[in-house]
Amino acid sequence: MRNYLYLTVFVSGMTSLALEMAASRLLGNVFGTSNLVWASIIGLILIYLAVGYFLGGRLSDRYPYYRLFFLILVGASLTIALVPAISRPVLRLAADAFDQLNIAILAGSFASVIILLSIPMTLLGMASPFAIRLAISSTEDSGKVAGKIYAISTLGSFLGTFLPVLVLIPLIGTYRTFLAFSALLLIVALIGLGKTCGYKFASRLTPILILIPIITVWGLPGGAKNTPGQIYETESAYNYIQVLEQNGYRLLRLNEGQGVHSIYHPQQVNYYGPWEQVSVSPFFNDPPYDPNNIKSIAIVGLAAGTAARQATLIYGPIPIDGFEIDPKIVEVGQRFFNMTEPNLNVLVQDGRWGLEHSTRCYQIISIDAYRPPYIPAHLTTREFFTIVREHLSEDGVMVINVGRAPNDRRLIDALGGTILTVFPTIHVMDVPNTFNSIIFATVQPTHRDNLLANFLYLQQRQDVAPLLLDSMQLTIANLQPSPEPGIIFTDDQAPIEWLTNNMVLSFLLNSNLEELQ
Repeated sequence: MRNYLYLTVFVSGMTSLALEMAASRLLGNVFGTSNLVWASIIGLILIYLAVGYFLGGRLSDRYPYYRLFFLILVGASLTIALVPAISRPVLRLAADAFDQLNIAILAGSFASVIILLSIPMTLLGMASPFAIRLAISSTEDSGKVAGKIYAISTLGSFLGTFLPVLVLIPLIGTYRTFLAFSALLLIVALIGLGKTCGYKFASRLTPILILIPIITVWGLPGGAKNTPGQIYETESAYNYIQVLEQNGYRLLRLNEGQGVHSIYHPQQVNYYGPWEQVSVSPFFNDPPYDPNNIKSIAIVGLAAGTAARQATLIYGPIPIDGFEIDPKIVEVGQRFFNMTEPNLNVLVQDGRWGLEHSTRCYQIISIDAYRPPYIPAHLTTREFFTIVREHLSEDGVMVINVGRAPNDRRLIDALGGTILTVFPTIHVMDVPNTFNSIIFATVQPTHRDNLLANFLYLQQRQDVAPLLLDSMQLTIANLQPSPEPGIIFTDDQAPIEWLTNNMVLSFLLNSNLEELQ
């Protein structure tokens, strides 16, 4: 029986970490995946496990029975199965509140789901100390047994860390991942009851198994969100992905959905957003600058290919390398956003790694992987910008899409100061009616007046795409003063999370106060 006890501990350890990973995605779909969300999930789950360790030790000393041990796991299984069914309406409410920045509903929803996890995690925490008490037959081997059980439980946790993220969530979704581990734990517990208490006793609990398919079929109707215009949603190892259709436009939203990552319309090409600025960037070079000089472009953060499609319209079928870490987003781009340009070379890679190992030299490198509070620190540092500089031609330009808060330009200042340690000149424009600013960094020293001079030059030509002229005009009208020097980000120290979390919290709190006034 001890070997089966070890198997049970392995499964319970795997389930506890799988539940933590699935919970992060469950909440990340609505609240995002910032380090604040992760800290809340990990911190509170550790508290629940600590309570479980304490209760499991106390209870096992009083009632060291296999029946109770396996019944605890049956209870854990049932409460795990209830998490997705109960949380879905709560999180749908939270998703609507997020769109309206209703802080009270957001906070209440987050707390409700976190509290909902307390019961299964506490019960799972009871498993290891209870199993140690059952496995110890003499004090002589107590240390050996305890060490073995914790080692087996940890190995199970290791598997539970990767199995949901890499296999189950992309394959069957977050909600059914909860149910899969619930069913596995329940089967193991029922077999254990059959082995120790007789299968007649265990058979009395088998009807519980019926609840899981019922919850699967009837308890999870519809999608994770009920956003108006939603035509598709899916989950990958990296993101919750949502496609909306509104007034003929298709929009790509990720995770909590407070931003449009790509846009598409079959007849419209100018969306007056950050994407058009990629093609504008080289015209900060000395005039007259010929569009035919542009021979290749790299886009870090391709998403569904809006910037690549516009650049192709402006510059023709020049080679474009698009780096996108999430293969599921690439599939969505090809299916819903007409991301089928033959000149676009999609590279499913981390942008920094891919760019560093590229043998190409580009006139334009676009960095569109920032969206506070999800800014990869390794894409903000002096070392990264050095890699970018090394892959730019002598007339090359780096263009970065940066999210900001109203009247809070600390992130722009910090990035600007960091970039100026590598590039001689930067220019900044604010995209109207958005929280986006664009930073242009040129390999050669340049002046902002170059853009106007090039615009006037291109107006005289007949072979220039109207989209380029419109975008240049928008950029000229919205150029901003040079940013104030800020923090210098390095690979060793890039406190980007501290800065972005502070910006987001300040914005949310100030917005809420304004609504109350």
